[in-house]
Amino acid sequence: MHLPPTGLRPRVLHLTQPVDGGVARVVADLTRAQLADGLRVAVACPDGSLADRLRSLGADVRNWPATRSPGPALVPEVRRLVHVLEDVRPDLVHAHSAKAGLAGRLAVRGRIPTVFQPHAWSFEAVGGAAGLLALGWERWAARWAARTVCVSEAERLRGVRAGLRGPWSVVPNGIDLTRFDTGAPTEAPEDPGGVRLRHGIGPDAPLAVCVGRLCRQKGQDLLLGAWETVRARVPGARLVLVGDGPDRARLAARAPASVVLAGTVADATAWYRAADLVVLPSRWEGMALAPLEAMACGRPVVVTDVDGAREGLPPALVPHCLVPPADPAALADAVAALLLDAPLRATLGRRGRAHVRSAHDVRRTAAAVAALYDGLLYDGPLADVAPATGARPTVGARPAADARPTVGVRPPVGVRSTAPAHPGVAVDGAGRSAGPPAVARPLPIECRESTHP
Repeated sequence: MHLPPTGLRPRVLHLTQPVDGGVARVVADLTRAQLADGLRVAVACPDGSLADRLRSLGADVRNWPATRSPGPALVPEVRRLVHVLEDVRPDLVHAHSAKAGLAGRLAVRGRIPTVFQPHAWSFEAVGGAAGLLALGWERWAARWAARTVCVSEAERLRGVRAGLRGPWSVVPNGIDLTRFDTGAPTEAPEDPGGVRLRHGIGPDAPLAVCVGRLCRQKGQDLLLGAWETVRARVPGARLVLVGDGPDRARLAARAPASVVLAGTVADATAWYRAADLVVLPSRWEGMALAPLEAMACGRPVVVTDVDGAREGLPPALVPHCLVPPADPAALADAVAALLLDAPLRATLGRRGRAHVRSAHDVRRTAAAVAALYDGLLYDGPLADVAPATGARPTVGARPAADARPTVGVRPPVGVRSTAPAHPGVAVDGAGRSAGPPAVARPLPIECRESTHP
């Protein structure tokens, strides 16, 4: 068991590539919560806006130049990570997404407790020989993950059915509700940043907004394929694609005049609030953040029935808001129907907002991850060297400044919340249910400023 020195809080090293979109927000939110709780947090990622944001939070950021996809650069990327590990000396490594999971597990190889969080499986993104290679890698590397964390039960089941083995936890995505909390949701679109006006969209034009990286995964091409039908049923409707990515030029070439490509924005909140409806026609996901953020703003959503979509919606929204993946006709029907029905949009918006506030607060996510770390760091072989009395100190009690706890005593780890945690599922190495995981009951919130470098 790799343990922090006595008297110190654990040091966590997050590894991430990509550095944009939902993965970046997850890493930033976890970093903020863990620093507030007194953990020593380092992050290895490429330089850029995410690195700058993490530094502003107080994290120890290590530049890790890495491409988004595997390739010839992988070997030097792994070597650089080995040097980062030698310098940071983390007690636990948390690797986010397929690329960081690949490089991180090769660099660590199980010598330090390693959490792997795929944020959607790599073998879904590619087909043919590349897909088989990705699946083979994930099966082989599972041995080096002390825990694989999925953001939805559907994502976990997809991994199990693909033959991946090992201990699992399900920790659904959460969002920072303070970004979207402006009181009661409005029943009409707002335009707080003037985003409609700047892009030539009238205040009364029915507006659908899609927020996401412009790539095959997010399915903007499917939405454009459905848009002609939507416009025929909803004259004057406008569509905005918010984001950038490898498919931008191709999408721009086929977009009609009623579609705006708004590019990348630092915060999509203004677009959510300006929208009548938010659409995300993904081909695959783990659990997308954009629909959760839209619902937090009181906006109804239309999403495809991919991993995590059903789990992110309250049951009342499913008949109106969930459509089959890769089905432009069904997508057009759902989008047009909601753009034409303002009272229904208002009702769905209120219900969606209440659901997100009760089930997808990022503090719950952080608490669940903290409990998971706690179990990996202090509930393993330490049980064999615990004090003879069998007493277990209260988690969350900070030792005195001059105290040096005995080996086997558990120092506090992570943000605690009195609210019920997300339901989670743990399974054994054969994929069978092993009962509720450690994330099921986080303890009371205890946020502190870090006193460690």
